[in-house]
Amino acid sequence: MQFASRLDNVETSAIRELFKLLGKPGIISFAGGFPDSAMFDVEGLKEASQKALTEEPGGALQYGATEGYEPLRSQLSSFMKTKGVDVDPSGLIVTTGSQQALDLLGKTMISPGDKVIVEGPTFLATIQCFRLYGAQLISAPIDANGVKTDELEKLIAEHKPKFVYLIPTFGNPSGAMLTLERRKKVLELAVKYQTLVVEDDPYGDLYFGEAPPPSILALSKDVPGSRELLAHCGSLSKVLSPGLRIGWMIAPPELLAKATMCKQFSDAHTSTFSQATAAQYLKSGRMPGTLAHVREVYGQRAQAMGAALKRELGDAVSFTQPGGGLFFWARLTGANGKLADANELAKRAIEKLVAFVPGAPFFAEKPDVATLRLSFATADVAKIEEGVKRLGQAL
Repeated sequence: MQFASRLDNVETSAIRELFKLLGKPGIISFAGGFPDSAMFDVEGLKEASQKALTEEPGGALQYGATEGYEPLRSQLSSFMKTKGVDVDPSGLIVTTGSQQALDLLGKTMISPGDKVIVEGPTFLATIQCFRLYGAQLISAPIDANGVKTDELEKLIAEHKPKFVYLIPTFGNPSGAMLTLERRKKVLELAVKYQTLVVEDDPYGDLYFGEAPPPSILALSKDVPGSRELLAHCGSLSKVLSPGLRIGWMIAPPELLAKATMCKQFSDAHTSTFSQATAAQYLKSGRMPGTLAHVREVYGQRAQAMGAALKRELGDAVSFTQPGGGLFFWARLTGANGKLADANELAKRAIEKLVAFVPGAPFFAEKPDVATLRLSFATADVAKIEEGVKRLGQAL
């Protein structure tokens, strides 16, 4: 068969391939990017779905508007208000997970050969998605405080990208959090160079101690002209349930209209039953309690993983303790002659019945083979300690 040439630019996910190796009995996996299913508020969701079927069964079970189920758009508008963002329900569309929002941005914004700036490293599926539409990806370097805005400015000035894509709050895979000062600088750069900035924010509610700075979108009210140059992608997957497949996108009206048109071609609309369930859940007032619970549990697991990495791997690995999200981003130092290749370590680790994701695939350019991503979300403290111990043995 003759497949579309656009498929020449993408490969299957390295993470999905890794899952084929995870069927061994007794394996401890730090490889996934999933929330822990034990954290799901099953009773709350059951109650919300029953209310959806009782109060408006036609709306929950019938075809719906491509832009989204109106009661959910209203609830999401209120949810964003708690985060300092004033957005009318008509100013957002509901997507099938935030992943679809990224796909819609690719469809609406990228022509073959267009340049797009992403963080190095960044979300693997973003690299694949944007390359599928023919983007030439440019990596902007990051540190523990997020993208280096001075370097970002140089890249914007040189490459004049179609847009800049950032995960400013507890990024995947980096776990980095963009500082308040840098967030404001990003907004100033958007205005100065008239460049669209895409803020992907699936992890912003998963903080462990002090709350992160306001989102770039929330801060845009202080930088005249910046709101018209921002697209913001949100999701309920990491905080409520990925199975609902509920995400949303806030963007300038012209971009939302084009994205809605493309969504019509792709799935007509996000599941109305999922939307009605999510609307009832948000309306119930249970979300703050759910968030408090997951923050506490994930915070304990993150602390356990950080302590175990220091204890078991010592100076053979460097990392910054994450303040939220689901991931540790670490780098093998090669200290004392130890291994500094995460791909090789991953093979040894599987033999010791522990798994993680090597970091190289998360780079659009110049992959760093010494890096690795570890998720603490789905393992309890005892498994984290045992898994990191095995990792130390593999090293």
